Amino acid sequence: MAFSEPFRRLEGRDAEGVVDVTLWSLARGVSVGEPIGRLPDNRVIGSSHSFAMLVSKIWALDRLPTVDEAWKAGSVAALDPHAKADPAGTAKPSPGVIRSYIALTKPRIIELLLVTTVPTMILAAGGWPAISTMIAVIVGGALAAGGASTFNSVYDRDIDRHMTRTAHRPVASGVISARAGVIFGSVLSIASVGILGVFTNVLAAALAVVAIFAYSVGYTIWLKRRTAQNIVWGGAAGCMPVLIGWAAVTGSLTWTPVVLFLIVFWWTPPHYWPLSLRYRDDYAAAGVPMLPVIAAPGTVIKHIAVYSVLMVVTSWALIPLAPMGWVYGITAGVLGVLFLAEVVRLGLQVRAGVADPAPMRLFHGSITYLSLLFLAVAVDPFV
Repeated sequence: MAFSEPFRRLEGRDAEGVVDVTLWSLARGVSVGEPIGRLPDNRVIGSSHSFAMLVSKIWALDRLPTVDEAWKAGSVAALDPHAKADPAGTAKPSPGVIRSYIALTKPRIIELLLVTTVPTMILAAGGWPAISTMIAVIVGGALAAGGASTFNSVYDRDIDRHMTRTAHRPVASGVISARAGVIFGSVLSIASVGILGVFTNVLAAALAVVAIFAYSVGYTIWLKRRTAQNIVWGGAAGCMPVLIGWAAVTGSLTWTPVVLFLIVFWWTPPHYWPLSLRYRDDYAAAGVPMLPVIAAPGTVIKHIAVYSVLMVVTSWALIPLAPMGWVYGITAGVLGVLFLAEVVRLGLQVRAGVADPAPMRLFHGSITYLSLLFLAVAVDPFV
């Protein structure tokens, strides 16, 4: 089966309209010659390829039409049942399609990643970093996260259709085709690495490549469908922004950004497993072996508790290492106690057999914890 064949097996027709054709035009004329080979249905890339190979293979699609060719041939109607041929090229993408492409990037995840990146840059600079560096990291980091999330949405479109929480996602619902999603993700990823490489330094750009590969291949393809520890090791991709931010400011890495990396690393399971508890049936229906699917709730809580303790202890270890001042010290101490108290509350409710132990309280609380902790990281250098 050719690489492009899985894209022809979508349920229904493509519906991207002008945006889809425009994205196709970005890839027109670029080819690496050899096909990627035979892959099972819904496999967008080969798991053995490096990120560089991933990007190059993405372009090895069948010859793609330009905007004019598609418009004049009337093939836009096949892409969007509601579209009409427009030889003059005056049509514009609908707001709904634009929103769908934005949704592909999972903006909420991008926001959370930036919450950790900017404070890390401030800590690295001992104050405000150069505005040009900050803008480059914010834009480049957002594009990298958006590109990786787009690849994830394309690859997971089959299981997303089985989950109530994700069935409405653009690729899973057929609003955006897999082909357009891959090209869109590639454009975002290449742009992010280019921006970081040009406006910061090579180390920051290289770390962005690692982050994109770790999430789109390491987590999405290798781990998510194979192991209950998927979110643990796959979550490392979400920790990369702190390294990228530090490297962009200093051009190097020290133990301080490594500790910040570990804080986010230990934080990821206590953040995500409560969500998995809440949507356990969805993950089970999709065949995704999240820990709450294959283990009893009591076992899940024990794992959450272990990672929570590691996270809190690591956050306190930053105080003498960085070193941090009283603002961060007090904030880390209070937040750590409150977080562990919420874990204990959830554990007691699960142990008592409460029908709805409200795991989403811990999920939302974990977001508040990380946001306030890194806010303290940002404020501390100024006190």
